[in-house]
Amino acid sequence: MRRRALVAEDDEEMRALVASVLRSEDFEVDEVGDGRGMWRQTLSSPAYDLIVSDLRLPIVDGLTVLEDLRARLSRTPMLLMTAFGDAATRARAKVLGAEFLDKPFEMSELRAAARRLCVAAARRGGP
Repeated sequence: MRRRALVAEDDEEMRALVASVLRSEDFEVDEVGDGRGMWRQTLSSPAYDLIVSDLRLPIVDGLTVLEDLRARLSRTPMLLMTAFGDAATRARAKVLGAEFLDKPFEMSELRAAARRLCVAAARRGGP
């Protein structure tokens, strides 16, 4: 069965690039451009194997949405992309079990993080 990922990124070019990389890793990918879209997509769609989100999203920021998602999707791996990851934000994300990918990053780093998170989730019996 094909893995599913959700990409939340307001920059269209970055969103398309991340989605393309995940598709090359055999993910079926849904894309949204803001925090409200990410929240709605997780309510209306079957479970995701991975959620990749920008930290700073329009309407509702990525970390706020991830806090809500963690309550509902306790085992879904989450990867936050950011150029603005201060220590307090990183600590908050770590408590939620999310990992960071600092912008700018190489696509090989995204591939490696996606693989690592999905393997770890499979070992835990999730998502």
